[in-house]
Amino acid sequence: MSRKSIERRRALLAGESGGEQRNSGGRLSCCLVYPNRYHSAMSNLGFQAVHAMMNAHPEVLCERAFLPDRDELAELERTGGTLLSLEGQRALSSFDVIAFSVSFESDYLNIPTIFRLSGMSPWAAERSAREPLVLAGGAALFLNPEPVAPFLDLVCIGEAEPILADLLELLKEGGGSRAELLLQACKIPGIYVPSLYQPQYLDGRFAGLKPQPGAPDRVLRVWEKELDRRPTVTEIHTEATEFSGMHLVELSRGCPRACRFCAAGFIYLPYRSRSLEGVRAEVLKGVAQGRKVGLVAAAVSDFSGIGDLCGEIVGAGGKFSVSSFRIDHLDDGMIEALKASGQKTVALAPEGGSQRLRDLVKKGIDEEQILAACDKLIGHDILNLKLYFIIGLPTETEQDLEELVLLVTRIRERVLAAAKKNKRLGEVQLSVNPFIPKPFTPFQWCGMEPVKSLEAKWKYLQKALGKLSNVKLQMESPREAYQQALLSRGDRRLAQLLVLADRSGNWKQALREAEFDADAEVYRQVALDEALPWDFIDGGDCDRLKREYLRAFEEGS
Repeated sequence: MSRKSIERRRALLAGESGGEQRNSGGRLSCCLVYPNRYHSAMSNLGFQAVHAMMNAHPEVLCERAFLPDRDELAELERTGGTLLSLEGQRALSSFDVIAFSVSFESDYLNIPTIFRLSGMSPWAAERSAREPLVLAGGAALFLNPEPVAPFLDLVCIGEAEPILADLLELLKEGGGSRAELLLQACKIPGIYVPSLYQPQYLDGRFAGLKPQPGAPDRVLRVWEKELDRRPTVTEIHTEATEFSGMHLVELSRGCPRACRFCAAGFIYLPYRSRSLEGVRAEVLKGVAQGRKVGLVAAAVSDFSGIGDLCGEIVGAGGKFSVSSFRIDHLDDGMIEALKASGQKTVALAPEGGSQRLRDLVKKGIDEEQILAACDKLIGHDILNLKLYFIIGLPTETEQDLEELVLLVTRIRERVLAAAKKNKRLGEVQLSVNPFIPKPFTPFQWCGMEPVKSLEAKWKYLQKALGKLSNVKLQMESPREAYQQALLSRGDRRLAQLLVLADRSGNWKQALREAEFDADAEVYRQVALDEALPWDFIDGGDCDRLKREYLRAFEEGS
């Protein structure tokens, strides 16, 4: 490793505060790997929580590793160097366990790269018993782990809290062969052992997973029943993150609304909220540290007592921000406290541009409520509004896009009028995202709209809104959304594609080499009785999803 890389690692560690940093001890050595860069990893509460839980075990030593930054990656590839852990600068292959934390399907692309830089085969079947056991967890994995299943020995299906203690105990004790260990592991609720399941295909299409002797037919998705047993907060603070200077505090998990396109509304069921007392204690810790408090939940405004909590933060001399608002549940106390905290922009999520589409996705709000929410925020002198919309939803028409433009125009007029009256600038920011069909949602059977069609819709929005003063537009790349859709709904055959993409450095070339019909996976409407790669996960009521799917198009017809 070059002196520059060594100095960079030292600087990262020196810039951290909090967390338990042990450099020795423990019968079981683990390297927790986030398959993206340090900045992204340390912005992720799940990654931080798992690292803290593993290091809290007296017989476990857990270090961290990340996808190298571009300069370091280029150096490793040029010199044939090995990826090392952050704390001890150990080769990943020297640990007992490598654990991937994966929140987003797009990071599946980086997993073969991590293996290559570690001098290990990406294929679990090719690694010897002397090499680390490889496991993975995170939201992407309990949606659909199959695209990376051939790389992994174990997969955690569900939240870490109810799984980790039993799993670490099994790994710590070891004993017997790796095959015996895997058979024992699959008996732990929430543990999936890919090698114990054989994929079946019929006429080139996925037809199901066949469990081997000793493996359960389905793997239970597990969830933490008592969130107050352990806070989920920023454990290690660093300036080298998206939330620099902030102390993040999780308020709840899941979402009671269950919008039909939203995976988080289903895979984190049942909806659970932390106690106000527990949250208050963590929030005041952040205030005492002189940090801005970040309140994290699918819908912060659904948290009971949120207005009083926000007022208490401001009263204690602190500042805060929120991850999201409900359009139909804005708390005046919270808004006033946000203003006192210096919050200049608030995000709202109409999602559908027309009432027909909002009804289709079961958003549960109408235009009157959207405008009323904007008026309430403007009335509190918050004049910068960020609006989230989805384009390419099933059955979307040109008229739906026209209604989106009209809605944005009405909101803009309100902002401009208030800005003129208050002699201040105001702005409407549009964040437009293509619809991506996600597992465990009622829309998992829908196809994604073709990329060219999405690009044409984006051009229409740019022409209609892009030249208006005080309006800014941004859109997630339709081509990146296409890639995410493929990784969201694909099966094990994608693993070979991921390896080829890592070797060539070119996704399109990898698709050609693999002779893989990605369009068929992404654009195809899937029959309700067709086997899905994630069907082996016992993670919800499939009949309910089917009913919601059918009801959506009955309502939307």
